[in-house]
Amino acid sequence: MTPDKKQPPRNTRGSGDNQGGQDPKGTGGSFLGRSWFWLVLAVLVLFGSRFFFSRPVDMSNLIGLNEVAQKVEAGQVARIVVQGDVVTLEMNNEGPDLRSRKETGYSLLETLKTMGVSAEKLEKLPIEVESPPSSGAIFSWLIMLLPMVLIFAFFFFIMRQAGGAGQNRAMQFGRSRARKLDTGDRPTVTFSDVAGSDEAKQELQEVVEFLKEPQKFAALGARIPKGVLMVGAPGTGKTLLAKAVAGEAGVPFFSSSGSEFVEMFVGVGASRVRDLFEQAKKNSPCIIFIDEIDAVGRHRGAGLGGGNDEREQTLNQILVEMDGFDSDTNIVIVAATNRPDILDPALLRPGRFDRKVVVDRPDRHGREEILRVHARGKPIGPDVDLGVIAGQTPGMVGADLENLINEAAILAARRNKRSISMDELVESIERVMAGPARRSRVLTEEDRKIVAYHEAGHAIVMEHLKFTDRVGKITIVSRGQALGYVMPLPEEDRTLKSKAEYEDELTGLLGGRAAEELVFAEPTTGAANDLERVTKLAKAMVTRYGMSDLIGPMQLQQADSNPFMGMDFGEQRTYSEEVARQIDQEVRRIVEQAYERARQLLVEHKDKLVLLAETLLEKEALDRSEFLKLIGEPA
Repeated sequence: MTPDKKQPPRNTRGSGDNQGGQDPKGTGGSFLGRSWFWLVLAVLVLFGSRFFFSRPVDMSNLIGLNEVAQKVEAGQVARIVVQGDVVTLEMNNEGPDLRSRKETGYSLLETLKTMGVSAEKLEKLPIEVESPPSSGAIFSWLIMLLPMVLIFAFFFFIMRQAGGAGQNRAMQFGRSRARKLDTGDRPTVTFSDVAGSDEAKQELQEVVEFLKEPQKFAALGARIPKGVLMVGAPGTGKTLLAKAVAGEAGVPFFSSSGSEFVEMFVGVGASRVRDLFEQAKKNSPCIIFIDEIDAVGRHRGAGLGGGNDEREQTLNQILVEMDGFDSDTNIVIVAATNRPDILDPALLRPGRFDRKVVVDRPDRHGREEILRVHARGKPIGPDVDLGVIAGQTPGMVGADLENLINEAAILAARRNKRSISMDELVESIERVMAGPARRSRVLTEEDRKIVAYHEAGHAIVMEHLKFTDRVGKITIVSRGQALGYVMPLPEEDRTLKSKAEYEDELTGLLGGRAAEELVFAEPTTGAANDLERVTKLAKAMVTRYGMSDLIGPMQLQQADSNPFMGMDFGEQRTYSEEVARQIDQEVRRIVEQAYERARQLLVEHKDKLVLLAETLLEKEALDRSEFLKLIGEPA
């Protein structure tokens, strides 16, 4: 299965009305700019209102109160106007008006009397009191209102920004966040871009065909499955298959993720589920795709504490909506997960997810097809044999193979080549499997010698065993955490393995440690990873595969349990201490037997071991042809 190829960013809003709570007015970033603009503008208006609302008073010709009293006493003032604290004097001689300020809290008459103005003069003098301008009161009211405006704007901003692109606004928590892909937004990926899993493609092609031509199936009384569950390891191409369905189907396609339903507020997920299905019914026939459905579809009541109320309510709503589908709505749910073991049984029963599509790891032929898909549009050299590359990549999924082709293209560009050759593809395999070469790691001559003999031991033992993979390449160049490695060259993909095959595999894994002990008289820490794999494999032979004569054909190994994922709490041993002691004895016997076999092979071929190690110290890497020239064809 090919992996999900990177697509350029595109607008995923559906045409027509606002689907799924989408905001047609841009993103949160543009809103940020608009919010701060209007907020700053409001503050400027508030502080500038004093000047806009007020009528400025001309304070030229300003005199003191003593001079005012003198002019009043002298009879030079015809009229006095008081506005707040401002005193305006109109003169008898038709000269310019004079202005002064009275004392706050005291009347002008009392002030003038205190300053010696006679009562007779004050009685004859007209004094008018006018209301002061209202700008001060308006400004004070606006200033008191400003904190409330700022608080409201702050919370409004937080609620808008919490939803990313406007999908999670305060009044839209319950709206579905699914993206509607219609005619203009539909991915360009089709089934021709999918390789490596023909059975899965056939299952989904039937779904697309039903939605395009439902009458053909209805004439035979056939009922299309309500739900299709795609199951497979990460990177096998489940999401790519969903995109191919969206690209092939001529109907609306709603895409969502399981994590988009669950929020911190109880009931939001269920509301989003209802909104999603309401939109789907309005756009029937259509397809609903839920990626990583295990995020919301886990077994109810599982885990420490008894489960999660919000997640379980969301799952219950999904179950209700799937049951409520009318037979003629023509809505199909396609879901993907890599953890089918933790899904709730109610979700998997017939009538909900009727069909289970396994998207498995591709075989050799499937890997070659995937490589050809990803090689399209790239300058591939004439020496490239994708069949050979497919044979050297057992266990790789579509995502690994896509990364392999990309790494090869990067290497070719780095070397200023115009095409991708076989050398880049072979090196990219090593980069994907073990990481980039670390030539900057400096080892002492003694460490280099130990690594050379360790890897030579693996190669010699593997090549002289019947059921192990042939040696493809040997190197003592450090990659990732490995100081050196032997790249196997499997002849074919094996599904079933016998006891003899496991025993040979154990012997090959112990070849490195046996070589160290044979040459240097004591082992090093370089075999730590080999010992870990050997121990796990030997224990599985005894407790899981029933390959021990002492224990017999019994399954004693419990499945991996996680109290946070399933119903079990910890491992429950189903056998006695005596049986446990026998298991330990059998594991030890199997490992020691394999180690002795590896040591005997190296003793018999010590001359080849020394020759191979010394050549590795000189050349650092050997391919299969160079390896066979040194040791010859095994008998």
